[in-house]
Amino acid sequence: MKSSQQGSLSGQLMRISLPIMASNLLQTMYTLVDTYFLGKLGKEAISAPAITMNVSNFIIVFGTAFSIAGTTMISQAYGADRNNRERLDFLASQVFLVNTVMSLVVMILGILLARPLMTIMRVPMGITTDYTLTYMTITFLTMPLLFGDFVLRTTLQGTGDSLTPLYVQIIAVLLNIVLDPLFIFGWGPIKALGVAGAAWATLLARAVSCSVSLFLLFVGYRRIRVRLTLMRPHRQTLTLLARIGLPASIGQSISSLGFAVVQGVVNSFGPAVIAAFGIGNRIQSIFHMPAYGLSQGTAVLVGKKLGEKDPESAAAIAKRSMVISGIFISIGMTLVLIFGRYVIQFFVQDAQVVYYGVQMFWYTAPSVVCFALYTVVLGAFQGGGETRPVMTMNLVRLWGLRVPLCYILPIMFGTHGMWLAMLLSNALVAAWALVLYRRGSWKVSLYA
Repeated sequence: MKSSQQGSLSGQLMRISLPIMASNLLQTMYTLVDTYFLGKLGKEAISAPAITMNVSNFIIVFGTAFSIAGTTMISQAYGADRNNRERLDFLASQVFLVNTVMSLVVMILGILLARPLMTIMRVPMGITTDYTLTYMTITFLTMPLLFGDFVLRTTLQGTGDSLTPLYVQIIAVLLNIVLDPLFIFGWGPIKALGVAGAAWATLLARAVSCSVSLFLLFVGYRRIRVRLTLMRPHRQTLTLLARIGLPASIGQSISSLGFAVVQGVVNSFGPAVIAAFGIGNRIQSIFHMPAYGLSQGTAVLVGKKLGEKDPESAAAIAKRSMVISGIFISIGMTLVLIFGRYVIQFFVQDAQVVYYGVQMFWYTAPSVVCFALYTVVLGAFQGGGETRPVMTMNLVRLWGLRVPLCYILPIMFGTHGMWLAMLLSNALVAAWALVLYRRGSWKVSLYA
């Protein structure tokens, strides 16, 4: 009987997680497509999306953490009483309100802080700075559009529907693939825009996906509808959203600032290392997708089971998710070690970039395995609305471990020291996360 139940839980987990993995992979495809086409313009151009990613992640997490909180609340409410449509509509509308406000805040902060953050990150002056500032400014203009997609994912994934957001992402990514070369290199009456063209292509693609998302939200697709009449701020609900979302947003944003500081150390080694780091991260991010998808699937199902007052099933889901994630990511990182050189060469034909990229993989491949397990554990904590430990672990991983080590170890080992710092920080925090997980404080229902 137990084996049958485990199989059923695994099936539920994969039905939710697989579309999320694919959706996250498609989200990564935005920057991968940009990286591929910008690589034709040289290593300075290819550095723009790599540097922008670290800055945008720092700003975006202020808003995305509230989406995580929304998923937790909707999934637990859905588990407690899936037929209470008024309650689910209310939560979806409150999440929409918060995300709308946060998207505008993120856009304004991003545009204002772009240049100061680039200075902190020691972006090389000249053409690299010009490319990056252009790409980054346009990227932040897309933030309100991106948050429209976030709300759709938050609402539907909270009820177990992860396929619909995937379909919306497919439309946007295919459009981006078509527009990227047109805007970067020009064609017929379309003027070549270079680096700016990649960013404008992404903006237009996200405008389409956001329009589709808003339509689905307001017409009540899947019987959950965002309603203007339910958007009036509700103090108790917003307080709960803040209690869950703020620790996660603070932890993630300050951690992302740590990534920006680490990017600054990388930048000090010059364009070849910047390009290798950027391409390497994007290659590895493809293999992060199973872990991120399983983490989000775990959060949804753990929230649902806790809403149903079934903490044993919630724990079984988390354990199964860790096993599946470990298998996926170990296979993926083995492939990276074997074929990574050729994948880098696909993006850019530069001997230095390939050399540093391969060097990076030998350290970061095992690091990513540790990070995958850590990510899934965080999903269990998020499903229970227990985000303070998430905040603490994220802060320690970056500011307590990685940032100091990235400054100290390169003094002794050069670029090897940077990659080693990444491995040590992920391995140590993964062990810590497993200890906290076993204590079980995350197995809590918000609607007890």
